[in-house]
Amino acid sequence: MTQALDKLVGPVPSAIVNLARLQVTPYEGRVAEFNVAAWLHLPGLANLPVSLLVSYRDGGTQREVLIDHGKVNQHSKILLSSVARLPVKLKIEEMQVRLRSAVPATSLVVEELFVQAAELPQADSRQALA
Repeated sequence: MTQALDKLVGPVPSAIVNLARLQVTPYEGRVAEFNVAAWLHLPGLANLPVSLLVSYRDGGTQREVLIDHGKVNQHSKILLSSVARLPVKLKIEEMQVRLRSAVPATSLVVEELFVQAAELPQADSRQALA
């Protein structure tokens, strides 16, 4: 699924991928959530739209999920971030954060890349006192 105009922002270490707990949802099946943020410098792409996505292998299937999209500012910088909800049938492998643009990025400077397995909400064990 990798497009010709995709640029690798960075691979996600398997140690981070393995920390994700799978949730079971009624419509998506099993899902792993990750907090993802990337601060990027894209010389030559000022004022142009770009998208941040996660690509990964799930068994023998290559998948990708859109994270965020926006317009590069006049200084050729952009911050893209969101919670990535990755549907999983078997196991997430070879997870990568990628940048997609309509115009080829001649240069990509990753100023910061953050990927963290999202914490599942904990059930409140406190009981209300009447």
